[in-house]
Amino acid sequence: MKAFKIAVLAGDGIGPEVMAEARRVLSVVEKKFALRLDFEEARVGGIAIDVDGRALPAETLRVCEEADAILFGSVGGPKWEGLPPNEQPERAALLPLRKHFGLFANLRPALCFPKLTHASPVKESIVAGGFDVLCVRELTGGLYFGQPKSIREEGGELVAVDTMVYRQGEIERIAHVAFKAAQGRRKLVTSIDKANVLENGVLWRRTVTEIAKQYPDVKLQHLYVDNAAMQLIRNPKGFDVVLAENLFGDILSDEMAMIAGSLGMLPSASLGLKETSTGRFGLFEPSGGTAPDIAGKGIANPIAQILSAAMMLRYALGEAAAADAIEAAVVRVIDQGLRTGDIWSEGCRRVGTCEMGEAVAAAI
Repeated sequence: MKAFKIAVLAGDGIGPEVMAEARRVLSVVEKKFALRLDFEEARVGGIAIDVDGRALPAETLRVCEEADAILFGSVGGPKWEGLPPNEQPERAALLPLRKHFGLFANLRPALCFPKLTHASPVKESIVAGGFDVLCVRELTGGLYFGQPKSIREEGGELVAVDTMVYRQGEIERIAHVAFKAAQGRRKLVTSIDKANVLENGVLWRRTVTEIAKQYPDVKLQHLYVDNAAMQLIRNPKGFDVVLAENLFGDILSDEMAMIAGSLGMLPSASLGLKETSTGRFGLFEPSGGTAPDIAGKGIANPIAQILSAAMMLRYALGEAAAADAIEAAVVRVIDQGLRTGDIWSEGCRRVGTCEMGEAVAAAI
């Protein structure tokens, strides 16, 4: 029996509720696929600030370091918005985790199920039949991490400075992730830049073009980020794998998620430099946030968290069959007409968090 150690960081808001359903589904997977998943829970985010005095306690970091993967919930909420920016849960927990573990590659699917096209805010004619796009975002470079970074006074007024820095090697490694992902999909990579304005964009386009030569079976196209934002709304089915640097990927992946219909359906994986015998160490989390307005009401959609667990099985643990089983179970439950409030429509059965989790577990 294969054994893996999983760090479970449920976090704040709806995090603990949806994490419980992911754990429920994983317990079924353990039995069916002869796995042993040893879960160790740790505090992160706002709850960690309240109990431990900091968003990412040393004990939590230790638990993550000893694990084969991190299953993450969500952090933050109004309670902690008054803290200094560098002490707020999102900035003081997620960014340090990405830096500490070198989580350079963010994989974020935008999957619009054929039976959930009504939830998309764009015209039915555009999303009819659904679509499946994967955003591969560089996660540890660019404006978010470049130095110098400051707010200072010059000539009697405040001036903010953020520095956008990319090294060729950073672009090369994320490009390889995108092209390899495309080889297992529809073999199209759309690389996003602003090469008509930014020197970063010139280097990005030049480097991605060179890497593409190593993948002759994959077609490469380039788009400026502003055009890409328009084309994603105009024809999301025209995209397969979207490759983008940190800032552009952050914005476009949110746009893709909204076009897909509901953040409550979409998982993500942040993969690191550390390779193991089964895959890459990573952090796996829903694309949505803590949703404090519905926390504790038992109505949150757990599917994003459940599908994040499937991504963990696939990319970190090398258990593709188990991941396939979870993803197929989600499709079956949707086909059966079960819906949480965020994806509900007339003629479907409205269910809560626990009932949705139970249904997915039963469908495996």
